[in-house]
Amino acid sequence: MHRARWAVLLLLLAGCQAPPERVPVMPLPQEGEPVSYADLLQRARFQAAAANEAFYVDQWAELQEAAAALEKTTRYLPRADDVPAEQKAELPRRVEELTQLTGQLRDAARAKDVKKANEALQQINLKIRELKPAAK
Repeated sequence: MHRARWAVLLLLLAGCQAPPERVPVMPLPQEGEPVSYADLLQRARFQAAAANEAFYVDQWAELQEAAAALEKTTRYLPRADDVPAEQKAELPRRVEELTQLTGQLRDAARAKDVKKANEALQQINLKIRELKPAAK
C-alpha cells in the first residue's frame, strides 16, 4: 500500500509540467534604424500566436497587450528596408487592414467578447499570411 502511494505521487509529479516559455520578442528599433521585413513578419507571427494563446486561456488583459504590440509591429512594416517586390504595391492596404483588425481585437478583448475576438484573430492570421513573400 505504501509503495502504491509513492508510485501514484511519482506519476502525478511526472505529469506536471511548467507552462511553455514564451519566445522573447526583441524590442522594435529606434526611429531611423533599419528594419528587416522578414524580422518584422516573424515578430508579427509570434505576437499573433501569443494573442491566440491568451485568447484560448481567457487572459483578456494579455490579449489586449498582444493586440497593441501587434499593431505597433504592423505600423513598422512600411519602414522595412527590404520589402519584397511582390508585396510593395499591396503593403499599405494590408497594413491598414491589419491595423484595423488589431484595433477590433483590442476592443473585443476589452469587452471580453469571445466571438468578436475569435473573428478578429482569424482575420489577423490570414492577413499576416498574406504578407509573407511568395515561395521561390
